[in-house]
Amino acid sequence: MTLGKVLIANRGEIALRIIEACRELSLDSVAVFSQADREMPYLKLAGEKVCIGPANQKKSYLSIPAIISAAELTGAEAIHPGYGFLAENPHFVEVCVGHNIIFVGPDHQVMELVGNKLAAREVVAAAGVPVLAGAAVPEQDDQLEITAEEVGYPLFVKAVFGGGGRGIRLVNEPQELRNAVRAAGSEAGAACGDTSLYLEHALVNPRHIEVQILADSCGKIVHLGERECSIQRHHQKLIEETAAPCLDPELRRELCAAAVTAARTIGYQNAGTVEFVVDVEGFFYFIEVNARIQVEHSISEMVTRVNLVKQQLSLAGGDSLEDWPEEVPCCGHAIECRINAEDPAHDFLPSCGRIEIQELPTGNGVRLDTHIYNGMEVTPYYDSLLAKIIVWGQNREEARIKMYTALERFRIRGVTTTCSLVQEIISHPSFRQGLMGTDFLADLFD
Repeated sequence: MTLGKVLIANRGEIALRIIEACRELSLDSVAVFSQADREMPYLKLAGEKVCIGPANQKKSYLSIPAIISAAELTGAEAIHPGYGFLAENPHFVEVCVGHNIIFVGPDHQVMELVGNKLAAREVVAAAGVPVLAGAAVPEQDDQLEITAEEVGYPLFVKAVFGGGGRGIRLVNEPQELRNAVRAAGSEAGAACGDTSLYLEHALVNPRHIEVQILADSCGKIVHLGERECSIQRHHQKLIEETAAPCLDPELRRELCAAAVTAARTIGYQNAGTVEFVVDVEGFFYFIEVNARIQVEHSISEMVTRVNLVKQQLSLAGGDSLEDWPEEVPCCGHAIECRINAEDPAHDFLPSCGRIEIQELPTGNGVRLDTHIYNGMEVTPYYDSLLAKIIVWGQNREEARIKMYTALERFRIRGVTTTCSLVQEIISHPSFRQGLMGTDFLADLFD
């Protein structure tokens, strides 16, 4: 199956990446945009552009009728969802198929399975992939404490559906449980329209490590190594790197093999990420599968020289991975820092304003994925991600030093950003030694 024209159902830096990938594959592209994004420079690079609604994302980027109408109006044969918005919505995949439009990603049955984190846990556990103790929040109110005791404290209350760190609450003691369930359910319902929750045993300050995979329609699955994603705020990532530092080579092999097993068991196709936590003793446990391109895919591209967005499009068009090695070779070390329009001093509150660019980093081994431009208005309507600074070095220390310099050169006015914070983190002695866990940021602020 050959793709001809691809509609990009997203915005910002990932929309720009997809436009670039379409150009390199000689594919026509259609960029959709809301009224708030009508001045985005990347729209000029697309073959066509279509306004799909007002700034409110529910009436634009989350509107399935608006996006399908734009695809039919322009004759697009495929839709690339990017990340966020409709990227992991199985109903959207079904609608695409019903309109004879190729969805760049897994099919809706797989999307439904991995979107149900409780069901995905059970499937991969049956295939021998380790999982933490867990159980659905019981319908009978008087069974909640009993179920929690069986799972074991500390524990997380998690949303069965959704993602992005929403609907997650840490519970250290029984008296915190009911309030956490109420709060997580409310947040999950607002984020994805479903209040289903489950309990999962929580490790103390684990490492968060994920494995990038590619899978074709013939069952061939390859992995592109692991990524360290432990530096987080509110369960959302701030800094990622590959390879994961201070990771035992045997543990690395086992993690990557488990990721391939999980993907094969689920019947996964296209690009995806299998996520794990690793405890202090070196035991790892499956968390979930992200059925889309990840924000942090860029660092895997830097060490493998594989354009993952182009591979997504090629796989959606029916290309095979037959000639690929099961483990794609990696070279050097890459680090990514997310620059968000947020105020770390005030619990990462979003920051809005008009951007004035003073300097942006460039140079050997420095990559900047961004959609910002001088005079751009940062609004409260969308995700706060402004840019991703990605660096490559022959080793981790070279990459770390290069990142510090790149962050110094990322100078903008008009909004508060996380730039100074991530610069402080990569200068921290524990980070320099590769010693980190998901509590790193909380400990730093303490």
